[in-house]
Amino acid sequence: MTYDIAALDLPLRDEQQMLRDSVQRFLADNARPGWRDLVESLGLAGVAVPEACGGFGGGAIDIALVMAELGPALAGADWLSHAAATALLGRAAPDHLALPDLAAGERRAAILCRASTATMPIVDAGGAVRGTATLVAGGAEADLFILADDDAALLFAADRDKVEQRHRIMHDGSVTADLCLTLKAGEGEVLATGAAARALAELANDVILVGRCAEAVGLIRHMIAASADYLGQRQQFGRTIGTFQALRHRAADMQLAAMKAAALTEAAIMAVDQDRADRAAAVSAACVEVADAARVVGEGAVQIHGAMGLTEELSLGAHFKRALAIAAAMGPRAEHLARFAEVAA
Repeated sequence: MTYDIAALDLPLRDEQQMLRDSVQRFLADNARPGWRDLVESLGLAGVAVPEACGGFGGGAIDIALVMAELGPALAGADWLSHAAATALLGRAAPDHLALPDLAAGERRAAILCRASTATMPIVDAGGAVRGTATLVAGGAEADLFILADDDAALLFAADRDKVEQRHRIMHDGSVTADLCLTLKAGEGEVLATGAAARALAELANDVILVGRCAEAVGLIRHMIAASADYLGQRQQFGRTIGTFQALRHRAADMQLAAMKAAALTEAAIMAVDQDRADRAAAVSAACVEVADAARVVGEGAVQIHGAMGLTEELSLGAHFKRALAIAAAMGPRAEHLARFAEVAA
């Protein structure tokens, strides 16, 4: 019994197909790559950096297709924050002096927005920043931070005198950071204010969310593939358990959940990439469906594998934990439903 775990079905240009192929080939020989591997061997630090600054010039499609591949390798959390930060900086200041170093991976960036942190710091009218940003994805090793707030978009360095970092190892093994910020007015570089800053903040949120949806879809497909293989190998009562009707129904439910999550994720990615009017509704719809699919597929896969499902001998347990972490990080279901209803009305 087999299952197709092909990547998301997106309209790709030749260079985007080459990007996905190169990531797939690399991961086939490097199951758990680190940041240096992604930067030095694949050049992924520059995926969202403008071409004029040494990057790939990619958008939401490029970020999503990479995340779908990095997800099962548990290597996407920090990279997504860097990609979203560079995408935002490239849009706000296309010729910024920091972009070439970010594209080369010599410096790392992280985004602070509602989708990437549990709580946001306070930005006052003068540009001062105070308070704590908690559970910042990618914040543990970042050299630069971009704060995307509704009132201002700011760039600032990880100066120990202004930014106190406290690292946290999460249940899924990823590392986040709590940032205690004490920046005075003028100590951060203002990239945008007012309506322009609000638009950048909304874009950053949606890029993070669709990136996480793509990552979850990659994890979900691998959990289904592992379950399908196990159904065809494990035997009880003299026959493979894949012939048992109850388990076949469970596998069908898992596959249906995965297909719905993938379809809505693909629609959301295209809405963000094309900056369509229905972007907010498409992203929130994908978040709700992906969160549901992560639970349905993860629980089903663990049940099919029995007690082995959560042991360290199999990658399934780590994939399920990461999928649940992604679902939790997407935010309250009620907020996404309300956002969808508001935009779709």
